[in-house]
Amino acid sequence: MSLEIERKFLVKGDFKKDASSQEEIIQGYLSSVPERSVRIRVKGKKAYLTIKGLSNESGLSRYEWEKEIPVTEAKELLQLCEPGIIDKVRYYVPAGNHTFEVDVFRGENEGLIVSEVELSDEGELFEKPDWLGEEVTGDKRYYNASLTKNPFINWTRND
Repeated sequence: MSLEIERKFLVKGDFKKDASSQEEIIQGYLSSVPERSVRIRVKGKKAYLTIKGLSNESGLSRYEWEKEIPVTEAKELLQLCEPGIIDKVRYYVPAGNHTFEVDVFRGENEGLIVSEVELSDEGELFEKPDWLGEEVTGDKRYYNASLTKNPFINWTRND
């Protein structure tokens, strides 16, 4: 198992001009309990089975295990997933020594744009592009597994 360390932000400006590439992502969850989420993802022309553990108190770190699987098998497994499939386009945006992954959601989460940056340790410094908005690291509403249960379209200003 490896440790995933990432920070998550809302996006407030134009990032697309700086993107180096993009790909479509469809994903669902066989299990979305906080202690262990089991995700099936088709990302471009590849597919993955990912298991993630419970986040630490800050929401910055959690264990992650991932294995590439055949796309045909992933599409079959998506049929077994819990209700609420995530559909998004991911843009890869280099900034300083890091690459931000900016997800533009579609479907029931349309209107939501979230960026993540993976770090080697929780205290690692990184360049913040001007299009980066409010930090939402640790806010469970923005976890993809949560968005399958309570999509962005259902949120109110008080959420």
